[in-house]
Amino acid sequence: MKYIIEPEKLIEMMNDNMSMVIFDARYSLMDDEYGINAYLEGHIKDAFLIDVRNVLSKKPKEHGGNNPLQDKEVLKSFLESYGISNDTIVVIYDEGDFNGPARMLFQLRNIGLENVYILNGGIEAYKLAGGQIETRVNSNEKIESGHINMKENEIETVDIEYVKKKIEDEDSILIDARARERYLGENEPMYPKAGHIPTAKNYPTGLLFEDGKFKDLSSLKDIFSDLNDKEIILSCGSGISACVDSLALRELGIDHKIYIGSFSDWISYPDNEVSTSEE
Repeated sequence: MKYIIEPEKLIEMMNDNMSMVIFDARYSLMDDEYGINAYLEGHIKDAFLIDVRNVLSKKPKEHGGNNPLQDKEVLKSFLESYGISNDTIVVIYDEGDFNGPARMLFQLRNIGLENVYILNGGIEAYKLAGGQIETRVNSNEKIESGHINMKENEIETVDIEYVKKKIEDEDSILIDARARERYLGENEPMYPKAGHIPTAKNYPTGLLFEDGKFKDLSSLKDIFSDLNDKEIILSCGSGISACVDSLALRELGIDHKIYIGSFSDWISYPDNEVSTSEE
């Protein structure tokens, strides 16, 4: 795996005093205090807390979705304040569903950082491997600033107009990464409308995990075997879980784009149709 690190390897790197920055990216769409509370209860030694929704996302507007991408210059300054430069090793973790870490990896890679990894199995796997947990709040106040030279995007993002042009295109496929019940409109805890963008196929992120860890490359290849060289556009609710599917496609070397606004942007236009049927 190119972008995933096992807990045993992380512990080995920590014991060898390798220079790296670790971020705790635990968060909940339904509870803004979840991340900080989880961090205070216990986190990986020397890890910094990152607020996924307020650091990786900027304030939403009428259109553009609930979690629009943070401005690159703002993100760059934030990372540099933690001593991060282009060659810095960055490890990101959560409980193991990869939502916050995958969104962060996507954004860090898209500004030019190459040594970015997600901890397989999250904090629980780290604990089981014998990793050290602490409760102190780590600060970047005394860290010497890094310097990042930004590069071209690795993964292209697209807007609603692009999606509208492509959803009926036989050579393109729109993927919805949300859980099946949300895709089908059976349960929608976040938005005033339920369902999915018409023609979107459902590849829920839950398919990518087994026994609390990311599946191997062979299993991931089987999941996405029917894409048939189509142009792939990923979506979800607000551009976060789509990044988990993106991670899988990265590991497989499959080109794709991400519609960051996703369903929350789509339904911000009242005339847009919503589907609740299997596509």
